[in-house]
Amino acid sequence: MVRILKWILGSVLLTVMALVVIYISISKQAEADLYHIIDKVPAKKAALVLGTAKYRVGGGQNYFYTYRIRAAVDLFKAGKVKAIVVSGDNSTKYYNETSKMQKDLIKAGVPNRYITIDPFGLRTLDSVVRAEAIFDLKDYIIVSQKFHLERALFIAKSKGHKAIGFIAKDIPGTAAAYRMKAREYFARAKAFLDVYILHTMPKYDGKKEKVNYKQ
Repeated sequence: MVRILKWILGSVLLTVMALVVIYISISKQAEADLYHIIDKVPAKKAALVLGTAKYRVGGGQNYFYTYRIRAAVDLFKAGKVKAIVVSGDNSTKYYNETSKMQKDLIKAGVPNRYITIDPFGLRTLDSVVRAEAIFDLKDYIIVSQKFHLERALFIAKSKGHKAIGFIAKDIPGTAAAYRMKAREYFARAKAFLDVYILHTMPKYDGKKEKVNYKQ
C-alpha cells in the first residue's frame, strides 16, 4: 500500500512538473513576438482575432471578448492591418461567436468588406492552422490576451507562420482571470501534445477563401 501511494505521489509530482515546464517554455518562446503598444507593432496584412463568448455564463459582459474587439479595432484604425479575420466557434445556431465579433467590429468603425469570418475556429489550434490553410495567412498579427497569445504563437511558430501577437487588455485579479490561468496549464500541455505527439489537424479544413484587404 505504501509503495502504491509513493507511486501515485511521484506520478502526480512529475505531472505537475511537466505542466509547469511546458507553461514556462511556451511563455519564453513567445516573448520576442508580443506587443502591447500600438505604435511599436509591425504592420502586417491581416489580424487574426481569436474568438470567445461575448457574455459570461449566467449573464454579464465578458471583458476578454470586449478587449479583443477593441484591440483589433485599434490595429485597423492605426493602419497596422488591412483586414481582420475573426475566428471562433459557431458549432450550433444558438452559439455563434464570429457573427457577434463581426457586428461589433462594424459598430466600432471597421468596414464589413475588410472583415472575414472563420466559423470553424473551434479551438485555438483550428484557428491558427486554418489561417494559412483556408485564408492564405502566414505573416499576420494574432489578437488575444497575453496568456492565450503565448499558446497561439507556439502553435503558429510550429507551423512555420511568421505571426506576432498584439496583447488585448486583461482583467487581472478577477476570478475569471484566475480560472483562465489555471486552465491554461492544461491547454498548453494539450497544445504540446497536439503539435509534437498527436499531430492534430483542424476538424474542418474546407475550401480556401479570399480575404479582402484595404488598399
